[in-house]
Amino acid sequence: MKILKGFLFTLLALVVVFVAVGYFLPKDYDLERSVVIHAAPAQIHVYVGDLAQWDKWMPWKEADPSIKVKLSEKTKGVGAHQSWTGKDGRGELTFTASDPQKGIEYDMAFIMDDDTRAESHCVTRYEKVDGGTKVTWSMKGTMPGAVIGGWFAMMMDSMAGKDFDKGLAKLKALAETTK
Repeated sequence: MKILKGFLFTLLALVVVFVAVGYFLPKDYDLERSVVIHAAPAQIHVYVGDLAQWDKWMPWKEADPSIKVKLSEKTKGVGAHQSWTGKDGRGELTFTASDPQKGIEYDMAFIMDDDTRAESHCVTRYEKVDGGTKVTWSMKGTMPGAVIGGWFAMMMDSMAGKDFDKGLAKLKALAETTK
């Protein structure tokens, strides 16, 4: 009986620590990855600036083949919009800036089952460098949830960073072979 009480007390203490620490963790996250692509910004923009081209380089459908994407009538430029659903949830994004020489910006939201929105601002920026274009893909946001949000924000880089790297590698291969 003493062992069981000790185990339960330890378990309760761990839950209290998890909740207490999670409550005070910052909920903000900032994720960024870059790659140099041996192509001009305008050539890269053909794939980045048109939502109809995203399936060619975005990594999400590899991770979740159940994803169904719905594009708006407008797939390029400010106001271009897409929504998606998959086994891991649903979401939407809308372009807020698009320039063939500078890149794109978009607002994105993952929508939970209870309609809570995890919103973020994303940028894919082009910078001319020797031998090509440095493409930087970033995402900033705040995780919802008083306790769990801080834990998710802390893990955001490890959860999504590899997907950013994979997407940029696919974009690099695509842009460099279709000059």
